[in-house]
Amino acid sequence: MKFSTFTALATIVGTSYAFAGAGAPVPEKPEGGPPSGRPGAILDDAKCQAVWSMTQREGDTLSGDKAAPFIVNFTMVDTDGDGKVTQAEFSEGCKKGLVQEQASKPEGTGGGGQTPEQPTKPQ
Repeated sequence: MKFSTFTALATIVGTSYAFAGAGAPVPEKPEGGPPSGRPGAILDDAKCQAVWSMTQREGDTLSGDKAAPFIVNFTMVDTDGDGKVTQAEFSEGCKKGLVQEQASKPEGTGGGGQTPEQPTKPQ
């Protein structure tokens, strides 16, 4: 009796494990791109300079509201915490993946915030 109970239990456990499988495969890269506010693609100097030229600067600095379409995490780019981004800070942000090549859509345009008009796939 004990042997048959043990055999039945072992069969149930073994079959359950076999049917459970390993689960869904985990993709190597996130399928939706980097989460909002987190580093994305690193821009080379030429692309970074092109993005800097598209911004609406106030003199030599870029304020937070004007930086929002291009900078994914303003506080991480504004390293001195003065509320403005200099070209040097912007360049460092490009190297860390905190600046995106295309401006994001403003919130309320139907596409949500932080989604570029023509998204590019990370390389």
